[in-house]
Amino acid sequence: MKKLSIIAAGAVLAATVAGPAQAGKTLDTIKQRGQLICGVSQATAGFSRPNNQGVWEGLDVDFCRTVAAAIFGDATKVRYVSTTSPQRFPALQSGEVDMLSRTTTATLTRDTVNGFNFAPVTFYDGQGFMVPKKLGVKSAKELNGATVCVTPGTTTELNLADYFRAQKMQFKPVVIEKFDEIKAAYFSGRCDVYTTDASGLASLRAVDAPVPEDHIILPEIISKEPLAPTVRHGDEEFADIVRWSVYATIEAEELGISSANLEQMLKSEDPNIKRFLGVTPGNGKALGVDEKWAFNIIKQVGNYGEIFDRNVGKGTPLKLERGLNDLWTRGGLQYSQPFR
Repeated sequence: MKKLSIIAAGAVLAATVAGPAQAGKTLDTIKQRGQLICGVSQATAGFSRPNNQGVWEGLDVDFCRTVAAAIFGDATKVRYVSTTSPQRFPALQSGEVDMLSRTTTATLTRDTVNGFNFAPVTFYDGQGFMVPKKLGVKSAKELNGATVCVTPGTTTELNLADYFRAQKMQFKPVVIEKFDEIKAAYFSGRCDVYTTDASGLASLRAVDAPVPEDHIILPEIISKEPLAPTVRHGDEEFADIVRWSVYATIEAEELGISSANLEQMLKSEDPNIKRFLGVTPGNGKALGVDEKWAFNIIKQVGNYGEIFDRNVGKGTPLKLERGLNDLWTRGGLQYSQPFR
């Protein structure tokens, strides 16, 4: 699969080098189709998962919606395509999806060899381990000889091998592609350990575990996992819209603009707010979208804090702290580039 991905990436890169015909191709296709096609995960609660009515919800889903709101003025104009970890990059490279918003870590190899551009980080994460409480394990350093469930084609798989090698410990990997199958393997006891991003562990324990209290997430975080929406190289116009749609949610929170006070903020005399909301035109024209693009994002999806709180925050089953995902002004890493 990896070899095929590299070959496909080469084809994409070759097409990119061939000439400017690729410029704007994705955006034009999306506009003609009347719908954004967004690759998401299979069923990660808090990030992308259908609710009881079959409507996709989650933090990753909301960033698909921001892009649709920027392009169409309508956050509902999205079709979601569920992909496994190995399927996601071929799906993006082939054009089956326009973008990924799917707990995908930005890495050097994916940026260069695989030919992808990453939008700003939408969730700062790190890889951890979950074990059944009955094992009595308190630290990842006690996992020598453990059987570990892991998804193929991920940075998780590589980090796992690196960690055990560095700790001079042995492990037996159980590599399973589909989410439902790896979940069943762990809860049936086929694996001693399940490893993925810490947010994914929290999601699995809170929503899918028969008895959440029977499982503990070990304290060690063994990697950096900056998760970000992903697009193909060679279409900067579309990449710009994805990038600034993410920034718009962060900028709105920095400016104190939310979906609740948006209409009132239109009357603000602050030049930064007037520029951001399109009262003073220019940003929309620069991106090739309506001047109310940021207004539409905040009205229909909300600012970054609203998105975080609604999907993974303390009031949700995941109960995650903002931590690194808080604004830079509060000790976090979320920071928007200037809107001017």
